Amino acid sequence: MPHVKDFSVEYNPINKDDVFTSGDYIAGRITFQVTKDCKIESLWIKMKGKAKVKWTEHYGKAIVVHHDQEKYFSIKTFIIQDGQGNNVVTRGRHMYPFTFQIPRQNLPSSFKGSWGKIKYTLEGTLSRSMRMDSKAKSRFTVAHKGSCDPALMVPQRSIVDKKMHLFSSGSVSLEVTIDKSCFFPGEGIKVAAYIHNSSSGEVRPKYCLYKKCSYFAKGKRRVETKNILKEVGECIPPSTGHSVVRMVTIPPTTCASILNCNVIKAEYRLKVYLDVKYAFDPEIKFPVVILPVMQRPEEQPFSTNSEFGANSKTVAANFKQEPTASPPPYGLYQSMAGFNFS
Repeated sequence: MPHVKDFSVEYNPINKDDVFTSGDYIAGRITFQVTKDCKIESLWIKMKGKAKVKWTEHYGKAIVVHHDQEKYFSIKTFIIQDGQGNNVVTRGRHMYPFTFQIPRQNLPSSFKGSWGKIKYTLEGTLSRSMRMDSKAKSRFTVAHKGSCDPALMVPQRSIVDKKMHLFSSGSVSLEVTIDKSCFFPGEGIKVAAYIHNSSSGEVRPKYCLYKKCSYFAKGKRRVETKNILKEVGECIPPSTGHSVVRMVTIPPTTCASILNCNVIKAEYRLKVYLDVKYAFDPEIKFPVVILPVMQRPEEQPFSTNSEFGANSKTVAANFKQEPTASPPPYGLYQSMAGFNFS
């Protein structure tokens, strides 16, 4: 029977949403049971943040794996460190507290998609001589610490005209305005449209909010799209013009946009289009930025390494102090990583 049982890593939620952001402190504990006195060589906890993508493609009989990753930080703290294995832990239940500060970097929000993820973890390891290591892991959620750029508060407006052919005659025009470009989950997008139906048939306005995820690996790209919501408006009769205002509410569970990661991008678009029989539907697409919802935590006292005892040692890798950046202006979105928003 193993001497060490129920090895686990837990952390304390910082707010009711259990969401952290850069600069926050995350405190928790490593706990385990010892069935009899045993010697421990080391006990340590590591906090990591990284993005990772992976997918396969078939070229005839050949299978090619595309993968890449982006590391943000890796901070390791020793709670017990004794290379001779002379540290004896007595029988019973043991708990060792820890505290980290999440680096003040421009960190992307946590994400999980079909071919990639952005994850933040706490990993604990207990090592004993001539024994397999005891390991445990706990994930925590991080939200990008940014604000809505003033350029994204400017209304967007676009016009499209379509001439009918074949089974219909005349033309239709669609002019659409939305009041801004950045929104929170659960917020409504006010869509004001003027529809001039000069065709011989009726048309119907439709609305679609969809998500586009792009994964990048060493020059390769894979894309997936998913409709978030679809709504249908009232019919517009032939030879008439109508102004239509509709509030399109973003579902409260919608994930935040990810625009500050080099291997994963998560973007949203609002598509407004006219359903025209026997013709291509005229459509207008607006880029939409979904901001993370966070409840700011109370200021927490900093816990020093004295909690870990005299053998404490902290090693930080890939740690860069960077100022928090706001989302780039709307005009820069398309230039980021060579995107198109279709």
